[in-house]
Amino acid sequence: MPKARKTRKIETRRKKEYALRGHTLEQLQALSLPDLGKLLGARARRSIRRGFNTETQTFYEKIQANPKGTVLKTHVRDALILPVHVGQRVSVHNGKEFKEFEVRPEMIGHYYGEFSLTRRFEKHSGPGVGATRSSKFMPLK
Repeated sequence: MPKARKTRKIETRRKKEYALRGHTLEQLQALSLPDLGKLLGARARRSIRRGFNTETQTFYEKIQANPKGTVLKTHVRDALILPVHVGQRVSVHNGKEFKEFEVRPEMIGHYYGEFSLTRRFEKHSGPGVGATRSSKFMPLK
């Protein structure tokens, strides 16, 4: 009997639907740009209020015309991720190469450059022979 109860719980459990401040993805996609700006953070709200530059505007036009399965390459890192971009595959340049990712609902209100990191953590080993005065007493392997 306990086993049947456990399987019923698993069947009733469902994936949590994405919501931004109480609005579902479909409701966010139906909002106008100024209304969406009221739901986002201060930086995104300011970007929307001031308007987009020509590079960002052409990028938004390209992403609207882009079919869902294809990848769109871009150098525009300061473009906001809007609800209509969810599901698109975008490849953003980080200064050396293009980093590809799919836009998910959790990314709304962030910038494309946040998901294509420009700096890489470099781990260095110990000092080499001659690097410091104390390294002259390090045993050679």
